[in-house]
Amino acid sequence: QVQLVESGGGLVQTGGSLRLSCAVSGRTVSSSAMGWFRLAPGKEREFVAAISWGGALTYYADSVKGRFTISRDNAKNTLSLQMVSLKPEDTAVYYCNFARRTTSGRWFPDDSWGQGTQVTVSS
Repeated sequence: QVQLVESGGGLVQTGGSLRLSCAVSGRTVSSSAMGWFRLAPGKEREFVAAISWGGALTYYADSVKGRFTISRDNAKNTLSLQMVSLKPEDTAVYYCNFARRTTSGRWFPDDSWGQGTQVTVSS
């Protein structure tokens, strides 16, 4: 059974930074691309960032490009998201997951979800 445990969220001011972590068990992260997704109040869950299974390729939503950096440690079976220059619109619950990319370039998560970690950016 796959378990995804996100951590590192918190309350920061606009312009602040946070580093999110995701610990995975039950499946090796090197088996797949992985990504971060977020869910804001009143909105649908959206793609934030993804990284290829080997870590050589990264992908970002336009809204976070240049501010967020995704990374992975296959040896530790973990995924990270470094977030800088945070904005109030980044406020959401952030989730990590295994991810797949369609031929149209869209990213979709697997079905299993962790509890997520809350990121709140105050203005």
